[in-house]
Amino acid sequence: MPNPPYPPDEGVSSLQQPLRQYGGAIVGALLIALLVFAGYTSYYIVQPEEEAVVKRFGRVIAIKEPGIHFKIPFGIDRIHSVPTARVLKEEFGFRSVSGRGGQRTEYRKDRVHREESLMLTGDLKVIDVEWVVQFRISDPNLFLHRARDPQQTLRDTSEAVMRRIVGNSLGSDVLTEKRVQVATAARLELQEILDTFELGVQISTIELQDVTPPERVKPAFNEVNQAEQERERLINEAETRRNQVIPRAEGQALQIVAEAEGYRAERVNRARGEADRFSAILAEYRNAPAITRRRLYLETIDQVMPGVGNIYIMQEGASSPLPLLNLDPPAARTSGAAAASRQGGQQ
Repeated sequence: MPNPPYPPDEGVSSLQQPLRQYGGAIVGALLIALLVFAGYTSYYIVQPEEEAVVKRFGRVIAIKEPGIHFKIPFGIDRIHSVPTARVLKEEFGFRSVSGRGGQRTEYRKDRVHREESLMLTGDLKVIDVEWVVQFRISDPNLFLHRARDPQQTLRDTSEAVMRRIVGNSLGSDVLTEKRVQVATAARLELQEILDTFELGVQISTIELQDVTPPERVKPAFNEVNQAEQERERLINEAETRRNQVIPRAEGQALQIVAEAEGYRAERVNRARGEADRFSAILAEYRNAPAITRRRLYLETIDQVMPGVGNIYIMQEGASSPLPLLNLDPPAARTSGAAAASRQGGQQ
């Protein structure tokens, strides 16, 4: 074997010399880097709208509020920030894409989104339902650990609930006046299901963004809606007319009945009064027949004579007529005499 270029002892000694010279500096640099890394990983900051779930070796040990907090460094304590104070949303049937460079948010709807929104109603109509679920994370520990993908679980559950409620409703109701009832029922049912899942989510609102028929059948839907609106208008007008005519007829009927009742009471009371008067006169007549007959005669004359008027006797050669039974007042008597004189002159 060929001899080595230098003896082994000399090579080892040549390596040990730089180690002795720079070993302390290298160890010091490693210690400083280790201390810097430990200091950098020993604290964390929780933002104002977040809560931090602290896990040590995979086990949750604390939930921290917003602020600066310390932890065991070197990755022993791991931090998972959850936006508990922020209202989050999930969109169904469309997507809102934020514009770049200060541009407006864009509305996007493609084939995948349309598959989410097309639904079958209870009367076998196909409608396009777009809705938004707004929610807040109420328990970050449950939100992180109860479901593998909590947001996808929320989306699947919300879509199932909305399809069931729309499937049990009429298409015309969902398109028109019952949109608020559908959204309210979906929110209550979705919250109940998520509570059974212990997902740690609180549903704020569910808003039906847009409910329309599919594009291909939209003209036919519009015609049907116009016909239904016209029918409702005619029904409302008929009900209005009915509410006006029937109460008026009932009032008139009650008025006629009341007048008949009043007339009946008047005739009955008058007949009773006449009968009582006749009975009283009969009793007086039995007591004093002659006096009663004379009194009745005089009362009859008193009632009949004022209606007789003036009687005049015309004699040949007389200048004025001769009044007979002149019972009128003086003024009427004078005017009557003048009228008779005019008639005599004309003859």
